[in-house]
Amino acid sequence: MIKIGNDINLAKKILDKNGLVAIPTETVYGLAGNATNKEAVNKIYLIKKRPFEDPLICHTNSLEKILNYTKNIPETAIKLADYFWPGPMTLIFEKKNIIPDITTSNLSTVGFRIPNNSITLELLHQLDYPLAAPSANIFGYISPTETKHITQNFKSGIDYILDGGKCNLGIESTIIGFHNNIPVIHRLGSLIIEDIKKKVGEVEIVSSDSKFPGSFKNHYTPNKDLFLGDVEKLFEKYKNKKIGILCFDKYYDFVDKKNQIILSKKSSLIEASKNLYSSLYKLDNMKNVDVILSSLLEENMIGRSINNRLIKSSIKND
Repeated sequence: MIKIGNDINLAKKILDKNGLVAIPTETVYGLAGNATNKEAVNKIYLIKKRPFEDPLICHTNSLEKILNYTKNIPETAIKLADYFWPGPMTLIFEKKNIIPDITTSNLSTVGFRIPNNSITLELLHQLDYPLAAPSANIFGYISPTETKHITQNFKSGIDYILDGGKCNLGIESTIIGFHNNIPVIHRLGSLIIEDIKKKVGEVEIVSSDSKFPGSFKNHYTPNKDLFLGDVEKLFEKYKNKKIGILCFDKYYDFVDKKNQIILSKKSSLIEASKNLYSSLYKLDNMKNVDVILSSLLEENMIGRSINNRLIKSSIKND
């Protein structure tokens, strides 16, 4: 049984000894260890069963600290940091050698963010090193937004879960690099493109072929097959199976409501984002469901990020 609580001092003691602590953020829970310690980082990769070629994002509580581990910071990055930190934004910088290569999968760059969660910010304030903290789940599975999701993934190996309640946003950070001082979005996330453009103007969006967290073809995936498309047509195709439906804002009348979960009864994309992963966890653990059906949402604002996660979790990506 993994111990769960809100003891920041205990969390610090564990991390100081190169142990692992699951930490809350506004996006998802992270599995944290000292980003500058190879032993701690190696533990993260091993317990998550994460490929070593998938770099980790580092977390701390101030831009001043980040400057100790990075160099050649673009001017636009400073603007973005001023606007959006603490918040669901990861910025890619050139790294100094104090960040070991295992943390960045041998890249010369490192991703940093300042999470917007009070208990984690207080913990980070007390640490004199950053935390590497990918999502606190088995690699490729649904990201955790509640402590019970973490204990569904792990029975041991994590020394402590710092309980911060349910995550407020529910989708990972937006990852931004820079090319000639222009922001380049490598992963869609909870910080939407429209808000970034309002602050800095031009933005480039690249495919997820490059080496960044979440760039693998399949990710955020339930154990049960998830099919995307026209739900009624999918129902006809798979009606010989026990069907669960991930709905946006209304139930379908051809499947028992007990087997359906609505993301937002208010038709809110923001609420749908917050509930996406927790809803997938529920459907994946329903004994009377064999397959999950769903459809894409509006391709704008946070809907674009929700669709990105649904596509990556879908069986259509096989």
